[in-house]
Amino acid sequence: MAIRTAISASEIIEKVSLLCMDANFNVNQDIIAALRDSYETEVSPVAKEVFAELLENAKIAHECQMPICQDTGVAVVFVEIGEGVEITGGRLCDAINEGVRKGYREGYLRKSIVRDPLDRVNTGDNTPALIHTEFVPENHLKITVMAKGGGCENMSRIAMLTPADGREGVINFVVETVRIAKANPCPPIIVGVGIGGTFDYAALLAKKALLRPLGIKHHESDTVKLEAEMLDRINNLGIGAQGLGGWVTAMAVHIERYPCHIASLPVAVNIECHAHRVKTVILGSH
Repeated sequence: MAIRTAISASEIIEKVSLLCMDANFNVNQDIIAALRDSYETEVSPVAKEVFAELLENAKIAHECQMPICQDTGVAVVFVEIGEGVEITGGRLCDAINEGVRKGYREGYLRKSIVRDPLDRVNTGDNTPALIHTEFVPENHLKITVMAKGGGCENMSRIAMLTPADGREGVINFVVETVRIAKANPCPPIIVGVGIGGTFDYAALLAKKALLRPLGIKHHESDTVKLEAEMLDRINNLGIGAQGLGGWVTAMAVHIERYPCHIASLPVAVNIECHAHRVKTVILGSH
């Protein structure tokens, strides 16, 4: 008989609320390391000073347990749920939204969600969250919260290229997206790229690409080369930290690829700011 793992809705609520606050207060060490490397690499005195300020800002946010940015983001939640996991005492999505509600209230985080794109009335609690769920063989519940700011999200783009556009067309679209964005997404940025799938799936791939920690290479060598080429061309744009010029415009380009239709070449770019706020918890057997 298959082993079942029971996870209570109340535990999910508590963990998600903590993830929301943790993400906004404590920048992950891979980002801190990338900012330090960028400070050392940067040749522009002005950009170098910006990197020093960004590192100081992250330090203050951690020490004072306060948001690193006034835009505390939309809660994008990625869930991996094991086939043997049972949620008790409530529904998974309800528990996640209650956790977001609790975390943004108790952490005094800005509520940035409006109930409708046109009437613009604030929901007052930063819900609903954007929840992406995937079933996995493992017997656990993995929850990742990304606090995604509006400034960088607004600079994201998607294109339905043709197969004839090929590799060069993909690179050109990604680089042009960053060029158009300029200083708006608060560089240095992380560039998530989704290639393949369909119109909607390419966009999801681009956002999921941002979950890979900086410094961890893709498992496919061709994708590693493509990421490096895109990063080099982006940094040659000269936009620099906070758009003030310099070498480091992007700290990384992360790509996810997926099979697609013979007539299609979907490409999506999801830009992330320097305050990349992602936290994960694993509940149950793992």
